[in-house]
Amino acid sequence: MSTYTLHLGGVTRELPIIAVSDEVSIASFVILGDTEIVQTAAPLLADKLPPVDMLVTAEAKGIPFVYELSKQLGMKRYIVARKSVKPYMKNPIVDKASSITTQKEQQLVLEERDAALLEGKRIALVDDVISTGESLLALEKLVTRAGGNVMTKAAILAEGNAAAMEDITFLETLPLFKKE
Repeated sequence: MSTYTLHLGGVTRELPIIAVSDEVSIASFVILGDTEIVQTAAPLLADKLPPVDMLVTAEAKGIPFVYELSKQLGMKRYIVARKSVKPYMKNPIVDKASSITTQKEQQLVLEERDAALLEGKRIALVDDVISTGESLLALEKLVTRAGGNVMTKAAILAEGNAAAMEDITFLETLPLFKKE
């Protein structure tokens, strides 16, 4: 199996290259369970963010990272947009998103109480990897509908053409590969 060597803040990972379509392969970057990457990346990204009041991420891979990032920024909480409406949610705000890794449309949902915490606040949207930007666009729509002001979209890595996006903050670039 082919791999891509990622260097991030003194930490090195060999990422397997995985086909996601008939034409494109990606270096699979999974932070779930990787405490070292999360703890290394969080202070590096915290130093690059503009002043914000709240962090918002999508369920699930961004959760450990936004948790550590919120600690670095001295925040007492962060918001997670869920992938489905849960029975306990009252008046949820729902939007749809698709990403290169899920390869299908999915929901993003903000519960009413979480949405209320965003009103009038400066928000950083956070993910592990920004590829097409579609997931963060759906998050931005949710936050805007809740009355929040998106100050930045941030991630550990920008994949492929995302690195050229002027409205994102990231630590390293991750290339896309032609399917092997």
